[in-house]
Amino acid sequence: MNKIDGLISIARKAGFVIIGQDNLKNYDKKLYLLLLDYTAGKSLSREIEFLSKTKNVPLFRVENLGEKVGIENCKTLGLKNKAISENISKILKGE
Repeated sequence: MNKIDGLISIARKAGFVIIGQDNLKNYDKKLYLLLLDYTAGKSLSREIEFLSKTKNVPLFRVENLGEKVGIENCKTLGLKNKAISENISKILKGE
């Protein structure tokens, strides 16, 4: 398990993860990070990219998101914890 898997696992157990397209669209509070699986379809990708721009939330594409979350076929998720989101962003940027 790498660092991102561990951070996502902690965030999920703490209730800081919003999973799925519809849940993200209906969530009206602050999000700090959006993750999108590389295998997500064009429609979902477009919608999450639009959500990222309108809510000014960083978006990263990752591999095997479903495995990281522990939910098969999970294609997108949002994080509502600033510290965990910043740590994941730093790892994904290679800092």
